[in-house]
Amino acid sequence: MATLKEMSRKEEILTGGHRLCAGCGASIVARQVLSATQNPVVVALATGCLEVSTTIYPHTAWRSSYIHNAFENVAATLSGVETAFRALKKRGKLEGDFDFIAFGGDGGTYDIGLQSLSGAMERGHDLLYVCYDNGAYMNTGIQRSSATPSGADTTTSPAGRVIPGKRENRKELTDIIAAHNIPYVAQAAPSNWKDMTRKAQKALESDGSTFLNTLAVCPRGWRTAEEKGIEITKLAVDTCFWPLFEVENGKWKLNYKPKEKLPLVEWLKVQGRFKHLFQKGNEEMLEKMQEYVDQRWQKILRLCGEE
Repeated sequence: MATLKEMSRKEEILTGGHRLCAGCGASIVARQVLSATQNPVVVALATGCLEVSTTIYPHTAWRSSYIHNAFENVAATLSGVETAFRALKKRGKLEGDFDFIAFGGDGGTYDIGLQSLSGAMERGHDLLYVCYDNGAYMNTGIQRSSATPSGADTTTSPAGRVIPGKRENRKELTDIIAAHNIPYVAQAAPSNWKDMTRKAQKALESDGSTFLNTLAVCPRGWRTAEEKGIEITKLAVDTCFWPLFEVENGKWKLNYKPKEKLPLVEWLKVQGRFKHLFQKGNEEMLEKMQEYVDQRWQKILRLCGEE
């Protein structure tokens, strides 16, 4: 495992000068994951914030082979590239090894790209898929996705007199991908950089399909201070809204257990998308959200043998 000093000396694959918003978690996730690579990298990127802000024609912020994709097909595209590489290497036309990494937001991963993602995982292509989950379709106007937490105010689940924000619980995609019985699946957060880079390295060193689900703050969509992103991400981990765990060859392992599990409201109250929940009359919604997080945490503890 490389040290922070060693990683800081490595040439950045995602350069500065891109046009992502200040404080965006997507670029932090990408840089941490890419710092774990040891081979030349082929990056495939689904349409979304990370894609449109780093490849504004005729410029690019990527110092690697890079493939732009539609919203729904990044996993399918990279599957084809990885298959072509294996075929050419078998014929003696290519030498060495490459790391194949797909990045997609929650819209292009949980929702629109789920079919191609599931297919790539089931077929066992030797690639890593990284989801930067910012909890909505941020690039196109902050519409709710199936990764959006319940209670969140978005443009398609607006908080008001009719509904108190999104009414449904989020989809637990990490569990769904783990059910594909692939070699390595993990949930990570950029606030725990050592855990993140270790998981990326393990994923890249595994033979076959691997998946990394990461939380990525969106200051605009979450309505948070630009400089508070890592602090807010840490709160998501310490409230157990975003548990850190890995599933290696079917074995679940918990990677972080807070010394003191904080109430969910500590994470909610620093985000403008949840401010309506603290108005009189929404107490029941807060209770239901805490209950869901508690039940989820107990399930993770049970699966990891930590009860």
